[in-house]
Amino acid sequence: MRAVIQRVSYAEVLVKQELISKISFGLLIFLGIEVEDNADDVNWLAKKISQLRIFSDNKGVMNKSVIDIKGETLIISQFTLHAKTKKGARPSYIRAAKSREAKLLYEDFCKKTSQLLNKKSCMGKFGSNMQVTSTNDGPVTIIIDTKNKE
Repeated sequence: MRAVIQRVSYAEVLVKQELISKISFGLLIFLGIEVEDNADDVNWLAKKISQLRIFSDNKGVMNKSVIDIKGETLIISQFTLHAKTKKGARPSYIRAAKSREAKLLYEDFCKKTSQLLNKKSCMGKFGSNMQVTSTNDGPVTIIIDTKNKE
């Protein structure tokens, strides 16, 4: 699994000009699922993201997690995070999981994140063309890959 995490002061997702979800302060998470991903990846990544200390404390130091600040999460599925661009001009998505398996893991990730935060995670609409608007706070953007745990 690969996640692009942005600390945001606002984020929303629309499908066909209809508002699907929005958050005011927290994390916008773009989640890419690859063929080898499983429940271990879901659990590790959800825990890692929920504990990331990327929100400021009262001294202005990034020392608080989304749990600490009682922030919200908006989780968007994005298979293009596994694009391979080595050859030619058209990206290859061969590493991205098939839709059915990816949807199950995406839903599991959203449930696990909700459990860890003790708050329902907002979601995009899996498999849809979505328009995502956000205000990146900081800016703070972090990329995490469960196959390369750095």
